[in-house]
Amino acid sequence: MHRAIITQPLELASTLRARQQAGERVVFTNGCFDILHVGHVRYLQAARDLGDLLVVAVNSDASVQSLSKGPERPIIPQEQRMEVLAALGCVDFVVLFSENTPLEVIEMLQPDLLVKGGYWSVDHIVGREVVESRGGRVRSIPLIPDISTSIIIQRIQQS
Repeated sequence: MHRAIITQPLELASTLRARQQAGERVVFTNGCFDILHVGHVRYLQAARDLGDLLVVAVNSDASVQSLSKGPERPIIPQEQRMEVLAALGCVDFVVLFSENTPLEVIEMLQPDLLVKGGYWSVDHIVGREVVESRGGRVRSIPLIPDISTSIIIQRIQQS
């Protein structure tokens, strides 16, 4: 049974370097992933399909709260969000970050591909310069319309 490794960015960096030297392409994405839904799953699978390994950096609870998602967010605590992501077959590594952006983690891990959801234009994706300066690529993956954690929360509140 596949289970991703939940680790620290610094520990993961040397593992990724060795895998890249062996010819594997590392894909990186990040997000809150609060109340995991089909949009997240399809997005993560599409990201994984772009390379050999998928690293998912998860916003800490404090980081989510600082992003103005609302006073009740995140709904799901960081440890649980990471565990659920680690159980997905398309995810290889999960790391946590506490900063407002994943820039430090991207600099540490040096992925070959940086991926975000379609609401981000490529020129506004945090870490783009770091990845492109090494010859890597940055992609924006289209989102599924009308599927988001915020929409799910609104539906629950209205029922």
